[in-house]
Amino acid sequence: MKKSLVMLLTVMFVLSSLPIVSAKNGKLDKKLKLGIEVLLSEQKELIKGKRVGVITNSTGVDKKLTSIVDLLYNDDEIELTALYGPEHGVRGSVQAGEYVEFYLDDITGLPVYSLYGQTRKPTSEMLEKIDVLLFDIQDVGSRFYTYIYTMAYAMEAAKEKGIPIIVLDRPNPLTGSKVDGTVLDMKYASFVGNYPITLRHGMTVGELAQLFNREFNIGAGLTVVKMKGWKRDMYYDDTSLPFVLPSPNMPTLDTAIVYSGSALFEGTNISEGRGTTKPFELIGAPFINRTDLAQRLNALKLPGVMFRAASFIPANSKFANQLSHGVQIHITDRKKFQSFESGLHMMKIVHDLYPDQFQFQAANRAGISFFDQLVGNGWIRQGIEEGRSVKDMKKQWEKELDDFKKIRSQYLLYE
Repeated sequence: MKKSLVMLLTVMFVLSSLPIVSAKNGKLDKKLKLGIEVLLSEQKELIKGKRVGVITNSTGVDKKLTSIVDLLYNDDEIELTALYGPEHGVRGSVQAGEYVEFYLDDITGLPVYSLYGQTRKPTSEMLEKIDVLLFDIQDVGSRFYTYIYTMAYAMEAAKEKGIPIIVLDRPNPLTGSKVDGTVLDMKYASFVGNYPITLRHGMTVGELAQLFNREFNIGAGLTVVKMKGWKRDMYYDDTSLPFVLPSPNMPTLDTAIVYSGSALFEGTNISEGRGTTKPFELIGAPFINRTDLAQRLNALKLPGVMFRAASFIPANSKFANQLSHGVQIHITDRKKFQSFESGLHMMKIVHDLYPDQFQFQAANRAGISFFDQLVGNGWIRQGIEEGRSVKDMKKQWEKELDDFKKIRSQYLLYE
């Protein structure tokens, strides 16, 4: 009797759970349509009968994880003629900073032109056999992620060649509502920050494309194919879309959430966790006292985050095969977590604890270090060295932030 009752209750529980599972994994997915899906189902006339080139990587997939390359190549109404790979390549298998050479795609046999080798902007010759250029890459929502500048350079090249460019929109994984951090000073422009936008911009690639095109006078024949069913307050995991690594050191959504703060350590001699299973979530160096650092950071009671004393051995990058000590960043409330501000607090405490060992990367001939390029100015590095508080520095960057928000508001495409 008891066994029968237990079985009955179990069946009832399972049945009652089915609508919930369906709502999470079914209805929401049916409602959300990515730019590539809208293009092929509703706006195919934009590319039908034309020679098409595609800038993409491993993230350029539909909800069923089918690559845009395969979708277009196997469509009899579309003539796909060329592929273009950003940093990390079309298949996403190349480490950060490694050059990708010209090659033939092993599945389609199509030429793949590198946009992270000798040229970051498509040449006229690269665009010779196409009538329209598509861009379909998942961004991570931070100014210093290079794909958005690959897009901007492609827009410039398309303008010069006199061909249209179509950006297929995708979600901002950090939501499209949170905007934070410094606005780039153009004296510090580089491939990790080429326009005066804020560090966490809260925009989709389609929205950024429109802003770049108008505000910075690119003037390309731009079309943005909007998503359907995406709202600004959605994190990536609110969409039920599978998370495909945008690059080798961006394995999870949590990585993307901490990235706009912890990636600042790339401009120093402190490991940002590259070469571990938790890149950008682990920060450390052989000379750091992990317990002391964790205690000092937790004492700040920063919103939405805790720090755990941790040791790790990077397989590559800084301190490869050396035991390093530091902290792991644990997000407790992502809505309250301030990634950029938290990253600066971490930077300042490590700098103050280890003034003889901590170093910013050396400045170039113009007096600009890689940290300056990442943070978008020279005054924050100077402020850390002079002992300014993060609270004091925040007052300065918030003035620039307000001005950017006004510009940004003109290019938002979604509720």
